[in-house]
Amino acid sequence: MGDKRSSVLRPIFCFVSLFVMLHLVYGDLSYSIPEEMKRESVIGNIAKDLSIDLRTLSSRKARVNVEGTRKRYCDINVNTGDLIVLERIDRESLCSKKPSCVVKVDLVLENPLELHRVTLHIQDVNDNSPKFKKNLIEMEISESADKGNRFSMEEAHDADIGQNAVQRYNLQQNDNFILAVDSNKVELVLENKLDREKQKEMNLLLTALDGGSPQRSGTVVIHVTVLDANDNAPVFSQAVYKASLPENSPPDITVINVSATDADEGVNGDVTYEFGHVSDDDVNVFSIDAKTGEIKVTGVIDFEDSSSFEMRVQAKDGLGLTSYAKVIIDVTDINDNAPVIYLNSLSNAIPENVSPGTEVGIINVQDRDSENNGQVRCSIQQNAPFKLVPSIKNYYSLVTTGQLDRELVSDYNITITATDEGSPPLSCSKTVHLSVADINDNPPVFEEQSYSAYVTENNKPGSTLCSVTARDPDWRQNGTVIYSLLPGEVNGALVSSYLSVNGDTGVIHAVRSFDYEQLRSFKVHVMARDNGSPPLSSNVSVSVFISDVNDNSPQILYPAPEGNSLMTELVPKAAHGGSLVSKVIAVDADSGQNAWLSYHIVKSTDPGLFTIGVHSGEIRTQRDISESDSMKQNLIVAVKDNGQPSLSATCSMYLLISDNLAEVPELKDISYDEKNSKLTSYLIIALVSVSTFFLTFIIIIVGVRFCRRRKPRLLFDGAVAIPSAYLPPNYADVDGTGTLRSTYNYDTYLTTGSRTSDFKFVTSYNDNTLPADQTLRKSPSDFDEVFGASQDSLEVGFT
Repeated sequence: MGDKRSSVLRPIFCFVSLFVMLHLVYGDLSYSIPEEMKRESVIGNIAKDLSIDLRTLSSRKARVNVEGTRKRYCDINVNTGDLIVLERIDRESLCSKKPSCVVKVDLVLENPLELHRVTLHIQDVNDNSPKFKKNLIEMEISESADKGNRFSMEEAHDADIGQNAVQRYNLQQNDNFILAVDSNKVELVLENKLDREKQKEMNLLLTALDGGSPQRSGTVVIHVTVLDANDNAPVFSQAVYKASLPENSPPDITVINVSATDADEGVNGDVTYEFGHVSDDDVNVFSIDAKTGEIKVTGVIDFEDSSSFEMRVQAKDGLGLTSYAKVIIDVTDINDNAPVIYLNSLSNAIPENVSPGTEVGIINVQDRDSENNGQVRCSIQQNAPFKLVPSIKNYYSLVTTGQLDRELVSDYNITITATDEGSPPLSCSKTVHLSVADINDNPPVFEEQSYSAYVTENNKPGSTLCSVTARDPDWRQNGTVIYSLLPGEVNGALVSSYLSVNGDTGVIHAVRSFDYEQLRSFKVHVMARDNGSPPLSSNVSVSVFISDVNDNSPQILYPAPEGNSLMTELVPKAAHGGSLVSKVIAVDADSGQNAWLSYHIVKSTDPGLFTIGVHSGEIRTQRDISESDSMKQNLIVAVKDNGQPSLSATCSMYLLISDNLAEVPELKDISYDEKNSKLTSYLIIALVSVSTFFLTFIIIIVGVRFCRRRKPRLLFDGAVAIPSAYLPPNYADVDGTGTLRSTYNYDTYLTTGSRTSDFKFVTSYNDNTLPADQTLRKSPSDFDEVFGASQDSLEVGFT
């Protein structure tokens, strides 16, 4: 077999150059190639023949699909554009004796989807020699056979077709037989009568020759035995028998009966049957009964594998004489193959903005049955925006019928059903998963049409005012939202100097501290932008309202002192009660209740003479003016706001009760009275302080006397230490030294003989207070010098 293969392949490349033909019809290609090409051999250059750029083949994922078979006989090299052989192509295996052998190949390109039908015509190569069923044929012929008698021979078989099949036979030169060949049979013709006495047996060499190049042949030896009795060869009732058989017929079913008769009697007339040449593929499909000639099914009958069978049947009598007949069995197709759906091309993800009618996939449907059994209808579920459009034979384009929206439906599971027209019909279904790719077709949308933020004035920089939120239904970066402030000005300054926004969260912060009195509200615009290409955005307005805080005291406009000048009002002496005298005018920079002002007189020369309107600030007389009223009236007015806490301001109002300007004293006198009034206040405070000190001192003395009643003698050699509990709080004994710290220091002398002794302040040590490390001490003799009195006198020193 190896020698045969090498002898066949030697002329292949020369043969390719002669037989490869290209036909470009309606965008399709047709190549004619010899069988048995070597693997990786080039069939043709598809890129050149279809005028497709090599880069396009790669970018559009060019691939080859082979129709009707699981084997991939060829493929495309996307780098060179060549269609190359992948598997051995044997025409005899593919098509047997069919005169035309075609392999259909589909070239598929994606983005956009494109289909080209490539037809491969497989040409026969003379790679098979003629072959007889046996190497030796035994024949017995009576010597009484007449000249011209014909004896049938088994034909030689050649798997090749056409010119490469058996073309002629040659019979070895002999004295008795010649060869007669016609389209149906090969026969030996007796040219000269046989003489058993001269030659009992002979060997003839029969050669079968094909017409290929180089020519191939096969031989068989015919062994002829000469008999001395008359004999007749069997004769078939028909030269050709025909039968029809449905595929999938069960074993042991009778297909046809062949019959041959023999004129001889007895054993010589007994006829037996057997198959002549049967191909290797058909040898186990049928059997023949040797006695009856009944042909039965013994194997699998499959129309898709073989639609007909052709066999030679041999009839042989008891003497070995044979004759031959041809049996042709046609297989009828039944609907035993369901359609098969192939997804030749399918987009991984369909952009959601594709227009209706866009092709997103190519579906190939195949049914191995024939005629109506192989006619297929495809359908698709109705609840999806897709449909199937018939294309080239058995091909359908899956196209969109409406607008896709990934935000509504991101994935589709489409069920495709293929049904043939057989009886009963067979069908199959296949589910196709389609994903919709996101396109940045949705701008971010804010949750609210506008936003409002409220902040109190004097806020801390960096405090949070509010947050804005926008949603984008797109996917991944197309749906990622980034926030920013649109450029603008607020009060003549950039927006960015007032607010900032977090780009990721949309939280708005104050950049500065706001002052309600300068800016009560303002509006900015925030933009939400996605990360798509190109990016989409939307804007929203944010109104910032600043609320007031009571941070401004009332401001009195009238009366308003300027420098040292004083504002005065004249009040007629004849003014009656309720008369308007003057008015205090004040304003507050705050707003609302923080600016609600109330007026109160906190001090006046004559408290019962004047009153002021709490809300108006009008100063009116409470009663009629009398002669006893002082001419010079001074009012101190407080103005308070209603904030929390409340803030206030005061002013002085100078009123002169007079009907004549000549009576008005000089203003400096009023000023002098004011200064005297202040001095009087200071004197009163000083008097109260001294009285308090004196009262405290008296309490100390009383405490000392009380202690003396319980302990008569308090004199020691050293200084007397008075317990601190009897001293005022601002006094303290330091380390028992007898030195007392105080603003004023006195010597106090008490007599020892009396519990009611008087005391008096003798000397003040205010300027000569001893240091803390010294103690004032006096001896009894010192007391004698001063008082000339008793030795029992007591000295207490305060420091």
